[in-house]
Amino acid sequence: MSGLADLRAERRADRAAEAEQRRQDEAAEVERRAEQRRLADEREARLRAQQRAEKDEARRARERRRVERAQRRSQVLAPQNVYRTGTLALVVASGLASLPAQVLHFVGISVMLLPLPFALEGAAWVMAAGVAHADARGLPGWVRWLLRGFVVAAATFAAFINYGYGRHLPDLSDSDRTAAGAGLAAVTLLGPLLFEVRQWVCTLTVADGDPQARHSRLRRRHHRPVARLADRLVSAAPFGRLPAEEAWRRAWLILTGTDEVGMTPDLHRRAVASAVELDKAKQAPADKPSKRSKSADNSAERSMGELDEQADCPPPPVEPAQPTDTPAPAPRPTPTEQSPVQVKPAPAPVAAASADRPRRATGRLPQSARTKRQTRTPDQLLSEARSATRTWADSDLTAEAIRTTVRTSAAKARELRETLRAERAEGRAAEQRHQMEAPEVEAAFAVLAPGHAADRGALEVAA
Repeated sequence: MSGLADLRAERRADRAAEAEQRRQDEAAEVERRAEQRRLADEREARLRAQQRAEKDEARRARERRRVERAQRRSQVLAPQNVYRTGTLALVVASGLASLPAQVLHFVGISVMLLPLPFALEGAAWVMAAGVAHADARGLPGWVRWLLRGFVVAAATFAAFINYGYGRHLPDLSDSDRTAAGAGLAAVTLLGPLLFEVRQWVCTLTVADGDPQARHSRLRRRHHRPVARLADRLVSAAPFGRLPAEEAWRRAWLILTGTDEVGMTPDLHRRAVASAVELDKAKQAPADKPSKRSKSADNSAERSMGELDEQADCPPPPVEPAQPTDTPAPAPRPTPTEQSPVQVKPAPAPVAAASADRPRRATGRLPQSARTKRQTRTPDQLLSEARSATRTWADSDLTAEAIRTTVRTSAAKARELRETLRAERAEGRAAEQRHQMEAPEVEAAFAVLAPGHAADRGALEVAA
């Protein structure tokens, strides 16, 4: 019985194992089918994405082709293309119209002269092509004009031949012969002329389209001496050793004396004068009188028309009349108190004709009635120049700057400049001597006894 029970237990275990295996197989089959469906879905998604990308690329390609066709049509109809192709068409038409007349003319004389018309037309067009080549290569101007002269000579001779052939056509009236000859001559000259004009237009268009070339052309036109010297420096140096900009900088330094390209001595003088004027303008509110007093000072120098224009302005205040016959002039500041800008002395106040209304000027004040300006002595001018240029650098110490600052003549300004430069040079030399002799004095002080103060002072004086 125990064996039968064991057999039944084994069978039950086998059936349970088989059931578990079937469940595992079914689960694996479900997973396999799900994986297959996932892979199929992914493959279909990739195919749809690829199809969409291909459709988008085809659409973009069609759009590009449409844009390119539109661009080609617009380029074909563009003014520059119409001009170029139209000019070439007219040139070909003029050649086809002028060449047969020349051939008939020379063949009528002799068959041996058949190459002459081709030589004439070929010479004209070959020389015209040579002009275009010279423009492209940037050859000198005389080469282009020489080639243009050959073109004109060949075209003119061909036009003369065609005019004579048209004048001798049979079975035509005199007016028709003249018209035929003039037409053949004109069409002979028209081709080279149109080709030359086309070449000019193309060259100018290319030059204007390049900013660097336009800048170089303008610079050489505005500064011809510098350009010639720069070319000589480049040609004198070994090939490729001296750049064009460096040669231009050296030429500018040689001709103008300044290493800043664009500046000249005259521009530097103007810059210094402008700086001085700016300093004066900044100091004007504190140094100059008010606007009303300035207008009162200048009223004596104005004309009647200017005085009438200022009639509506309020008159300047009038001081009461002085008891003396001649009013005392206004005190003039000392040379040390004067500012760089000299102010004209205010005229003496004039008593009013009546107490209600001040007296108005009726004309130009005579020279004898004006207050004479005090003449400054050379010492005063030198003192003013010292005080004004105390903070100036040596490079700014010029006669023009001193003249505009101290308000004196050019000759005196030059004398002041030389004096100030000499004083500065003497001061620098004295300072250098003092610096050189200072160690010797200190060494002598070390030798002396600490109590010999008098001897030390004497040694300093002697040094």
